[in-house]
Amino acid sequence: MPRDPERLNAIDTSILDLVAQRIDILRQAGGAELPAEANARIQAAVDRTATDHQIDPERLRTLLRHVASLSAAELEPRRVAYLGPQHSYSHLAALKYFGDAATLTPESTIAAVFDAVVRGQAAMGIVPVENSTDGRVVDTLGMFVQNPVNICGEVLLPIHHYLLSSTPRDQIVEIYSKPQALSQCRGWLAQHMPDVHLKELSSTAAAAKLAAEQPGVAAIASEAAGREYGLNVIAASIEDNPNNVTRFAVLGGHEPSSSGDDKTALVLQIIHRPGALADVMNVFKTHNLNLTWIESYPMPAGPNEYLFFLELEGHKQDATVMAAIEDLKALTIRRDVLGSYPRGRASAESKSAAGT
Repeated sequence: MPRDPERLNAIDTSILDLVAQRIDILRQAGGAELPAEANARIQAAVDRTATDHQIDPERLRTLLRHVASLSAAELEPRRVAYLGPQHSYSHLAALKYFGDAATLTPESTIAAVFDAVVRGQAAMGIVPVENSTDGRVVDTLGMFVQNPVNICGEVLLPIHHYLLSSTPRDQIVEIYSKPQALSQCRGWLAQHMPDVHLKELSSTAAAAKLAAEQPGVAAIASEAAGREYGLNVIAASIEDNPNNVTRFAVLGGHEPSSSGDDKTALVLQIIHRPGALADVMNVFKTHNLNLTWIESYPMPAGPNEYLFFLELEGHKQDATVMAAIEDLKALTIRRDVLGSYPRGRASAESKSAAGT
């Protein structure tokens, strides 16, 4: 069937008109949506209509996320800080959450991302929290101890690492990447590249750039970084755990309202006495609250004392969560509510994007 240019032009014009109408509705309502709420609504819209389309649901989410990002950029441009450089995995997480119309600014360290948000140089930030293979990201937890910045969202990225180079595989003598990426591929590297020297760099994107500049060098990085620097894919999905996921926290001063599928993050310093931790756990049991994450972190000021990072199902405005937080007052020296936010969802779309 021949293409119908007039009909295609009419559809494209209608799409543009609808985008303009969308921006006008938001403008009349007082401004752009919060990213967490926009993403939750987009997820629900795609879930409702998934069987009505033959298009991959993640591509539909990407399309709507771009439209939401474009709307926000028109109404309330927000600077978002992320752990750079560009094409790092944190950059890909930021694109997944904020869309490609957002103003994304790379920072050299996790501490610098926190600092940009605290000082108001960025409206929001995004930092890695934990990896399902390597566990917690210590630098991020340490910053929450110093600056309990509000968490207003989360991003889950399945991790698929790529071995990238402009050099043929049998001529590769060095492989560079971030320590976490090397760790997540250690089994594959030991089996397939046992005689190659492994070198650490500050980011996977920096490793890809180096591989493009030096013969005999390969990088472990995202497919997007490989495209950016013109590298060949020597091997794909070389991570040892095919179900490996990195979770990122979105930092920002605003607080999303309840979506019906939320999590709340806490930092607790428990009174130092026998049974104190069990008493705290019993609070969540009493209020029938499910903990999704618990992590201990050594107190900077004293030996054998710990802070506890906890995450539970529910929003801090829920009656049961509010009651539990109130009950924790008598059992804790420090009790920081880091925020409530819609639960993130890992998606098959992230085949080329993951890691910290």
